[in-house]
Amino acid sequence: MASLSTRIVIRATNRELDIPTGLFINNEFVPSADSPNDLIHLVNPATEETICSVAAGSAKDIDIAVAAARNAFNTTWGKNVTGFERSKLLNKLADLIERDQDILAEVESLNNGKPFKIARDFDIGDTIQCLRYYAGWADKITGQTIEVDNKTKLAFTRHDPIGVCGQIIPWNYPINMWAWKVGPALACGCTIVMKPSELTPLTALMLSKLIAEAGFPPGVVNTIPSLGSVGGAALSAHMDVDKVAFTGSTVTGRKIMEAAAKSNLKKVSLELGGKSPQLVFESADLEQAANWACLGVLYNTGQDCTAGSRLYVQDTIYDKFVSLLVSKAKELVIGDGFDEKSGGGPLVSKTQFDKVWRYIESGRAQGAKVALGGQKRPGKGFFVDPTIFTDINANMDIVRDEIFGPVLAVGRFKTEEEGISLANDTSYGLGAGLHSNDASQCMRVSSALEAGTVWVNQYNLLNNNVPFGGKKQSGIGRELGSYALDEYTSVKAIHWNFGEKLDWPL
Repeated sequence: MASLSTRIVIRATNRELDIPTGLFINNEFVPSADSPNDLIHLVNPATEETICSVAAGSAKDIDIAVAAARNAFNTTWGKNVTGFERSKLLNKLADLIERDQDILAEVESLNNGKPFKIARDFDIGDTIQCLRYYAGWADKITGQTIEVDNKTKLAFTRHDPIGVCGQIIPWNYPINMWAWKVGPALACGCTIVMKPSELTPLTALMLSKLIAEAGFPPGVVNTIPSLGSVGGAALSAHMDVDKVAFTGSTVTGRKIMEAAAKSNLKKVSLELGGKSPQLVFESADLEQAANWACLGVLYNTGQDCTAGSRLYVQDTIYDKFVSLLVSKAKELVIGDGFDEKSGGGPLVSKTQFDKVWRYIESGRAQGAKVALGGQKRPGKGFFVDPTIFTDINANMDIVRDEIFGPVLAVGRFKTEEEGISLANDTSYGLGAGLHSNDASQCMRVSSALEAGTVWVNQYNLLNNNVPFGGKKQSGIGRELGSYALDEYTSVKAIHWNFGEKLDWPL
């Protein structure tokens, strides 16, 4: 039987860490019930070296975890604990993550590749804030009292926790996406079976240890590293899972929705792909617009659902802006996550690396002009430098498809109407941005852009108290803000008769 923990060394800091490698069920790390020798091998994307191996959960393990979550929901969580108690535990969890912020960031950088400083200050810093935000909501989930007949009847609503939730998170923001799912679910009183990405499960397992340390009852949060086709599929089709929340590709989102429909019609929320546009108008502050455009497509090395990977620039400023944009993009250092100079790390895997390079080669083959990048680095690591294409058209793969890498397609427009039309010409609708110093134009264009989130004179920054989600094929439902609570509650209407007498027969 495989060990349930392993010791790894963070070479950059000489820190030795014991990392849990088992399945987390009922506040304990356990082996797989029926496939204890099945392992997921994890790779450092900066060096291509194996970090360690973790247990690969099976469909039977999902069954066991769901049963644990159901038992907790019915006995020690759900409607059996007050909002004050849920708030206290969420705040304790946030405190523990803050205590271990550096350690978690080191493991996140090792497993995912992103710069340590960004994992620590942004991903984990935001995670702490997210949990504290939802801790504040835990005792404030209320219904309505509705007038029916003041003399004889009363109606009111309860927002009950929906139950056992399957949560499937991606590899691009492992800790952050964990908090986005866990925070509102626990605040509402739901229990969880978490399936982290098979590429980046280490920090989810470390956070599971903190769940137990914080004092959450056994079974409230369970973590099953597993292949998506195994664990994700089992959660989506499970007859005793009440809701599935998923962040990932549109292709997988469709499969989850189909499985949910064919099983018990469980509630589904999906945050899916994007091909997000940014518009730069002639009145914009070009220096700032170039900075935000670079952040939009290069942050997290472009591995972002809202990456602003289509940029349309008004023709009167096009040449000047593209020159400025290229010079700004050159300044970003893509390197090892433990190098202080690095503003971006490698892509997460060889599969992702190969996919991005196929799109770069496709861009060339279909006639786009390379304004920056487009050259492979020698040596180890899945590094891709910022790549900018110009002379694009709407039929190119680099314009139509989500690439999930540091690749930007730049086009031009003449009028506001043309810019809006180009921006909206996509099957996705997750994010969009515009840069203009004309206030009336900002209002018109932000209203016209078909996206769940629109940034004006900025890009890619989110707040825990503001809802986030997509339109069209970018998903269903909302995360963050008070809106996320709706995804984890079920509204019950109660009709109370205290005065009417019914005559019978009719």
